[in-house]
Amino acid sequence: MNILIGGAWPYANGTLHVGRIAALVPGDVLARYHRQKGDQVLYVSGSDCHGTPISVRAKKEGIEPIAIATKYHQSFVHCFDKLGFSYDLYTRTDHSYHKEEVKDIIKTLYEKGYIYEKIIDQVYCEVCEQFLPDRYVEGKCPICGQTARGDQCDYCQSLLDPLDLSERVCKTCGHTPIVKPTKQLYFALSKFEEELRAYVKKNQENWRFNALQTAERYINEGLQDRAITRDLPWGIDVPIAGYEDKKIYVWIDAILGYFTASKKWASTHGKDFEDFWNAETRSYYVHGKDNIPFHNVILPALLIGLGIDGLPSHIISSEYITLEGRKLSTSENWAIWVEDLIETYHPDSIRYILLANGPEKRDADFSCKELVNLNNADLVGAYGNLVNRILAFIKKSFRGEIRTCEVESHLMDRIHTLYEAVGVCIEKGEFKAALKYIFEFIRATNKYFDEERPWSTFKDAPDRCYHTLYQCTYCIANISNLLNPFLPFSSQEVRNFLDLEDVTWQPISLKETTLPELKLLFTRLEK
Repeated sequence: MNILIGGAWPYANGTLHVGRIAALVPGDVLARYHRQKGDQVLYVSGSDCHGTPISVRAKKEGIEPIAIATKYHQSFVHCFDKLGFSYDLYTRTDHSYHKEEVKDIIKTLYEKGYIYEKIIDQVYCEVCEQFLPDRYVEGKCPICGQTARGDQCDYCQSLLDPLDLSERVCKTCGHTPIVKPTKQLYFALSKFEEELRAYVKKNQENWRFNALQTAERYINEGLQDRAITRDLPWGIDVPIAGYEDKKIYVWIDAILGYFTASKKWASTHGKDFEDFWNAETRSYYVHGKDNIPFHNVILPALLIGLGIDGLPSHIISSEYITLEGRKLSTSENWAIWVEDLIETYHPDSIRYILLANGPEKRDADFSCKELVNLNNADLVGAYGNLVNRILAFIKKSFRGEIRTCEVESHLMDRIHTLYEAVGVCIEKGEFKAALKYIFEFIRATNKYFDEERPWSTFKDAPDRCYHTLYQCTYCIANISNLLNPFLPFSSQEVRNFLDLEDVTWQPISLKETTLPELKLLFTRLEK
């Protein structure tokens, strides 16, 4: 099976916070799992390098926008690498290939009649002497009454226009802007309403509830056409005559990145990108709640307009990570930064808390205290304890030799069932449940070891003692296989201990080998 996985493109105007990674790490779990199954996987993402916040920050710092984008793109790459993200291509929206592809797409949609010119009233700041980008207008949301940006309300997820807001202010200077007429290009989203309604109904079983709820609400309220150009200083040039002084709006620029990145990867590797963009391909789009409508309403409409069959089939949309009950925010400096976490904690410890305590169905509060608790209880006390005491026993009492021994049939059956159950959970985006199954088995294996008391049988019944240790080691080998999508670093350590071959998604057997020098998988952290 061909599998396309798209991880949301983080905005390159600030350091990654833990909420962004929490929304993205499920994508790496899916990529590693499907590779283990033997599927053909293309896992793409990149840095969103255009838009107003970048240009405003660059102006304040007296440097070019590309310098800001490059700084944070490099920071993102560093964080993803340290956390083991296995992207096939991680690129950026200011890459020349992406820009040319986006311009070609805009021209195609324009020629097909899905993009049209419209004279609109737009918010203008007389103090700043410019039309204000949507993100630099704030006011009251007309839907829920909360403070919102001009493009979207983070509280109720409504897509907005700055003119929808009441009590508007310019975020830059704080003054009340006026309204002036100007022309922009619009994408005729409303033309796709019935096709999108049928599309949502067809795929609803493969979407998280928040994604389904959001799509149905947007469609039932009536889809509104969306501006695709803005008066911006930094972005992709508009390839339509008469719009040379404007840029392509960042929302359409970034959401098309999955498509352009796939084409770039295919051209580099001598592959056909259409193998991953057709009706038979399974595609997972992995992102946070604030990005839902862009992935399950707008992107499908763009693809339908282009005549592309490979619409998003699986939506893995996370709720928010909170800090002391409050939503994380880069602009407000209310966050725990990933760069700090990776300097302090084991990457698998970070991945584990974000998956075992992730915001799958509701917001999840993050704390380093909870990270320490989960590390000590589950990774050290359960998994690490099992691996370390079994292999250390073999090392000390049997010269570290792993030799052939029969595996009990009931154990083989249980492990086979475990692969099936965990695989089903992963494909449904239920990562908490998958980890729960695995750690229940880890604790059951620890219990089996305690009940068999090999330290007592070693002198009088060494064969029985070794039989017990072999059953446990067989379990360890398969646990490392099952945990590889979630905890790749420690899983590799176990494979190194046992001299195991490449990972697969089926029960694996031990081979005769001699254990090398051992080390602890995880260390206990101080609270």
